Amino acid sequence: MSVWDELGGQPAVVEQLKQAVNGDRLSHAWLFTGPPGSGRSNAAKAFAAALNCEREDVAERGCGQCPACLTILGETHPDVTFVRTEKVTITIDESRELVAKAGNRPATGRWRSIVVEDADRMAERTTNVLLKAIEEPTPRTIWMLCAPSPADVLVTIRSRCRPVGLRLPPAADVAALLIKRDGVDPALAQTVARAAQSHIGIARRLAKDPNARERRTATVRLPLALRGITAAVLMAEELTSIATDEAQSSNDERDAQEKIALLASLGAPETGTLPPAMRAQLKQLEDDQKRRAKRSITDSLDRTLTDLLSFYRDVLMVQLGHGVELVNVELSAEIEEFANNSSPEKTLARMDAINTTRRRIVTSNVAPLLAVEAMAASLI
Repeated sequence: MSVWDELGGQPAVVEQLKQAVNGDRLSHAWLFTGPPGSGRSNAAKAFAAALNCEREDVAERGCGQCPACLTILGETHPDVTFVRTEKVTITIDESRELVAKAGNRPATGRWRSIVVEDADRMAERTTNVLLKAIEEPTPRTIWMLCAPSPADVLVTIRSRCRPVGLRLPPAADVAALLIKRDGVDPALAQTVARAAQSHIGIARRLAKDPNARERRTATVRLPLALRGITAAVLMAEELTSIATDEAQSSNDERDAQEKIALLASLGAPETGTLPPAMRAQLKQLEDDQKRRAKRSITDSLDRTLTDLLSFYRDVLMVQLGHGVELVNVELSAEIEEFANNSSPEKTLARMDAINTTRRRIVTSNVAPLLAVEAMAASLI
């Protein structure tokens, strides 16, 4: 598969990046924007791979098969740095390290690339550290910043970047990608692509994890049993439990792989007590994983509330009679009955309550359970 195949449903973006690889208006700084699930970080990674692809024919670069492409896609290439934070923000010290790294010439490839996947998670002071490096770039270095929208990045930064706008691909394109790349059954691929609302990463997880599909189904069915304040409290507990289980499921596998990789890189013995230096590095990894777990629960709860929001979205579509395909087709009968017993105004108020709770959980230090309990009470 080519590196561009990951960007199914984004032909304009693929063409724009291919032209840059071919030498047409190759900028020193790029800003990839698009909603969650649009594939902005995947686009940046594919672009970095194509720039360093080992194919002689420029038109064939981005083959996805040469050592350069494979190592960049696997995030192990020495000339491509990927930055993503497991904390609320990227720190100023981390930004200074990036600037220092950007000053080095490529070790093996044509270009050194710095891919910042969470550019929207930088405070103004932190972003200003990057400004001069982006404004006066080192030769052979390309910055690639990713954010949900241009407004999430300081104007002084985005004015110096070439924009790449992505959108959510059609569900049919996401399903086709899952079938081609991951060998997912066509019927299942269509179901999870629709359930994930075209979010490629979420669709892949739903396709590969039956437990994840069950947790999502449990989430979207919760409003059907919402009768009174007691049910609202139980619903809040169930939502937070589902989000915690989802986050824990994702973290366990990732944590185990990271531990194995670290021990292998240190040359740790298979049995017996680890030397003190190795134990210290292992302790550092475990501390980092604990900090990441806290954020992953917040992110998982946000995704769980997005799934809940899809139920009311479907209810609103039925109430307005738009004839738009439902996200939760398997609940079409229940959704139609629910819609007949409510009004569009009430449904919009409920959707607004969910979105308000999502913002509070992500941007403030509110206790998730209390925030979700207040939300559930407003959904009655």
